[in-house]
Amino acid sequence: MTPFVRLTAFAAPIAIANIDTDMLFPSRFLKTVSRTGLGKALFHNLRFDGDDAARPDFILNRAPWSCAEILVADENFGCGSSREHAVWTLLDFGIRCIIAPSFAEIFQTNCIKNGVLPICLDREVVLGLQDEIADPAQARLEIDLESCTIKKTDGGVIGFFVDDVHRERLLKGIGDIDQTLTHQAAIKHFEKELQINQPWIKPISGDAFS
Repeated sequence: MTPFVRLTAFAAPIAIANIDTDMLFPSRFLKTVSRTGLGKALFHNLRFDGDDAARPDFILNRAPWSCAEILVADENFGCGSSREHAVWTLLDFGIRCIIAPSFAEIFQTNCIKNGVLPICLDREVVLGLQDEIADPAQARLEIDLESCTIKKTDGGVIGFFVDDVHRERLLKGIGDIDQTLTHQAAIKHFEKELQINQPWIKPISGDAFS
């Protein structure tokens, strides 16, 4: 997982509440378990018409927001099904941070597991930020996870909170497998004790940590 320390990038305002995972990644694309090549599916029904032509009025089809790596959305972002593809499509498009008043819990967890930073702010602050970044001249933000601050183009600074455990995982790029492997010594000890105490249980492929 790519560490998230500091990000300076264009931010796109998505002034829609209750954006669900099907809006992010429509179910008809759920034919793959690959995490690559999914970026085109992001907001597909909003970004493209029935002939698969880009809709010029949608924010992610317009410069400079077409290069956005930050979304500033509305409340209850990521609700609906638990499909992890919703986060994978964001990552493949290039989105590393989402700012919203609230997130669906499973989606928020999937973001942390995949290196996407979800930031919760008061709705009034989020709406004000959307208005500002709608101006291309003010559309760049600097997200600093070490100091937990958002620096705006005009020099203004907004603070945010991230749980210490999640913050550490994002800063160091620690995924679930990496987290498990930090307990490698304890796992090896358990496996050895298991073979001694219950020798009839045989490992399928030997010592996974040898």
